[in-house]
Amino acid sequence: MAIRFPGIIHAKHILRRTNSFSKQAASTSSDVPKGYLAVYVGESEKKRFVIPISYLNQPTFQQLLKKAEEEFGFDHPMGGLTIPCSEDMFIDLTSRLDEL
Repeated sequence: MAIRFPGIIHAKHILRRTNSFSKQAASTSSDVPKGYLAVYVGESEKKRFVIPISYLNQPTFQQLLKKAEEEFGFDHPMGGLTIPCSEDMFIDLTSRLDEL
């Protein structure tokens, strides 16, 4: 006589699905080195940049973060931190931060 547990089968399916999402998330985050973070920049088409976390302490970068908070709150459409400025402005800002 066999005992069936339909809830166990459903739980296994959920775990498999969760595990596949974890592997997918790990593959996208593994290309960001330790001490860096990925941000998305651009007005219409977003481009991904990997920047050092030391930028987070810089007042000019903090102004961009405040602008991002005002525009997006904590719901970023790209799934990562989205900076609402032009790509050229962002490159100019980061090049100046690199000189510090």
